[in-house]
Amino acid sequence: MLLIVIAFVGGAFTVLSPCILPVVPFVFARSEEPFLTGRLPMLLGLALTFALLTGLGAAGLNGAAQLSEYGRWIALGLFALFGAALLFPALATRLSGPLTGLADRFMARSQDDGASRRIGSAVLLGAATGLLWAPCAGPILGLIITGAARHGVTWLTWAALAAYAVGAASSLAVVAGLGHRAMAALKRSLGVGEHVRRAMGALVLLTVGAIALGVDTRLLALVPGAPTNGVEARLVDLLASPAAARQTPSAEPARHEEQEAQARPAVQDEPAAHIERVSLPAPAAAVDLPVEGRLPALDGATAWLNSAPLTPDALRGKVVLVNFWTYSCINCLRTLPYLKTWADRYGNDGLVVIGVHTPEFGFEHDTGNVKRALANLGIRYPVAVDSDYRIWNAFGNQYWPAFYLVDAEGRVRYHHFGEGDYAQAEQAIQQLLADNGRATPAATPKAPQASGALAPADQRDIGSGETYVGYREAQGNANPARVQADTAAAYTLPGQLGLNQWAFGGQWNVGAESAVAGAPQASIAYRFHARDLHLVLAPAADGKPVRFRISIDGAPPGAAHGADVAADGSGVATSARLYQLVRQSGRIGDHTFEIRFLDPGAHVYSFTFG
Repeated sequence: MLLIVIAFVGGAFTVLSPCILPVVPFVFARSEEPFLTGRLPMLLGLALTFALLTGLGAAGLNGAAQLSEYGRWIALGLFALFGAALLFPALATRLSGPLTGLADRFMARSQDDGASRRIGSAVLLGAATGLLWAPCAGPILGLIITGAARHGVTWLTWAALAAYAVGAASSLAVVAGLGHRAMAALKRSLGVGEHVRRAMGALVLLTVGAIALGVDTRLLALVPGAPTNGVEARLVDLLASPAAARQTPSAEPARHEEQEAQARPAVQDEPAAHIERVSLPAPAAAVDLPVEGRLPALDGATAWLNSAPLTPDALRGKVVLVNFWTYSCINCLRTLPYLKTWADRYGNDGLVVIGVHTPEFGFEHDTGNVKRALANLGIRYPVAVDSDYRIWNAFGNQYWPAFYLVDAEGRVRYHHFGEGDYAQAEQAIQQLLADNGRATPAATPKAPQASGALAPADQRDIGSGETYVGYREAQGNANPARVQADTAAAYTLPGQLGLNQWAFGGQWNVGAESAVAGAPQASIAYRFHARDLHLVLAPAADGKPVRFRISIDGAPPGAAHGADVAADGSGVATSARLYQLVRQSGRIGDHTFEIRFLDPGAHVYSFTFG
C-alpha cells in the first residue's frame, strides 16, 4: 500500500519535470472542454494507456516496444488532425463525424444524447497522449519497472503504475483547469476566443512537428536533470526504511546503487562508499539489535559455489552475514573488501559470510560467469547463485547491495542497504559473536585497503550517476537522430555534449538492456564529472574479445587511465563484467570521455562513477 501511495505522489510531481512538456500543449488545447465530458475522460485515457504500455514493457513483452513505437506515429497523426481542426473550423466539422465513430469503437454507447460519443472522443485523444508520453524514469517509476522485471508483473505492479499515471493525470488536470480559466478571461476581456483557439491549433501542430523530427528529444537533452528526482528520491527513502522493508516483502526491488538514506543516483550522486577510520566503541552499548524476523530457507539457490548447500538448521549456532550482490554492480564491488576481511577476521569465532548472487543483467545469470568473477575477485566464502530470485523474495529484499545479520539462534538482528556504515556493521558482528560466547578484539580492527574498482568512491566530487544505454532505462542521450529500438542504425556524435549527456557514434543496434556495436569504430561519448568512470561491457556474442580505445577530451588518458586500460587508452573486453576505464587524481573537472570499439560485437550496458 505504501508503494501505491508513493507512486501516486511521485506521478503528481511529474508535471514539474521537463519530460512531460511535450504532452502539455495537447492537454492545454482541451482546456475549453467541460471537465466531466472533455478533460476528465482525456486524462483517464492518458493514465490508462500509459499504465498499460508501461506494464506490458515491464512484463518483458517484446511486442510492447513495437506497439509503443507504432502507437507514437498513430498518435502524432491523430494530433496533427486535431491541431488542424482547431486551426480550421471547416475541417473540424468534416472530421468530427469520423472521429466520433472511431471513439465509439473504444467505448460502448450509452444514451443517445451525444455525451457518450464526446466522452469516447476525449478518451481516444487521451489514449493518444498516453502513447506520446515517455516520462523520465525517476526513482519511483524505476523502482516499479525494475521490480516487475525481477518478480514478474503482479497486481501490485499494475496498481503502482496506475497510481503513478493517475497522479500525473491529476497534475495535468490542474494545468488544464488553469488553461480554461486563462482562456475564459481572455474571451471576456479581449474577445479573442477564436484567435486563442487557432493559436492552440498552431501550437499543437508545432508540437507534433517537433516530436516527429526529434526536436523535443534534443531540446530536453539540454535541460538539466529533472528537478523532481530529488523529491522522488526522498519518497523512495520511505520504502527503504527498516519498517517499510520488513512490512512489504513483495515490494519491487530498487537498483543496486540505492541505499537506505539516498536513492537513484542516475541523476543524483552515488551512495557513500568511504572507508570509515573510526574507533569502535564497546560492542555491548554500540548497536541496538532488535529481532527483525527469522533466517528464511536458502533452498531457492540454483547452485552453490565454494560450499555445499547451506540451510538454516546447519547454520544454527553460527552468526551469519547474508549479502545480496551482483558481480557487475560497482556498489557491490566496493563492499567486497569488508566482506572478505570480516570472513577472515571472524571466521574462527563463528561468523559465516554468505553471498547471495542475484543478477541484474542477462549475462549474470550464467553460473560460469559467476564462477569466473569469484576467482577474479578472490572470494572464498560460500555464494548462493540466486538466478531465479527465490532467496531474494524469501528475504523480501529490495536492494543491491544489502546486508542481513543473523544471530546464533537464526534470528535476523541487523540489516543495512547500500554502502557505508561499515563500522556499525562490524560492531553488530562483534556484539552477536559476544552474545554467542566469543571474545571480541581487544584492539580496534583496521579498515581494509582496496584498489581498482573495489576502492572507495570520492564522494566529494561525483557529479555524474549511473547511466544505462539500453532503451528501457536510458536517460541523457543527445544523439541528433532518435535512437531506433532493436534496429541496426548509424548515429553521429554531436559537436558538443552538456554535462551528463552522452551519444552513440557509428553503427549500433540498441536493445532494451544493452547496445551492440554493429561495425568497427563504433563509439560512445559521455560528458562526466567524477574521479572514476566504469563501464559494464561484454565481448561479442560468440565470445570473441573486442578491442577498444578510450580518450579523455580527445587525448589518451595517460596517468588518468583506469585499471582495465593502458596509458595510451587501449584495452580489450574479454568477459562480461564491469571495467574501470578512468581513475583520475588531483582536481576533478568536467571531461568528455569517448570509447571507440576497434572490433564489432561489443555489448555495452551501463556507466557508473566513483
